[in-house]
Amino acid sequence: MTLEQLTEAVRGKVAGGGIEESVKFDLGDAGVIVMQGTNVTNDDADADCTITISADNLADLLAGDLNPTMAFMSGKIKVAGAMGVAMKLSSVL
Repeated sequence: MTLEQLTEAVRGKVAGGGIEESVKFDLGDAGVIVMQGTNVTNDDADADCTITISADNLADLLAGDLNPTMAFMSGKIKVAGAMGVAMKLSSVL
């Protein structure tokens, strides 16, 4: 998926309500997706929690084909900042 497709997929997931804290998905060379509440953008900004993940793994995560806990344990996802915020994501993603 392209950055635009991933951004739209995240927008769709949080359309019914996101989380209050800000989260940045750092996709490396592919770009960034920053979300807070229902606001989703590709503008790089500081966030309460930064999740480093490949674009392919984010696509699998959004599709429900990648278990977030297993991905974290296997190193496919790296979390910097507030771990509690990352755990809240499971309720919206």
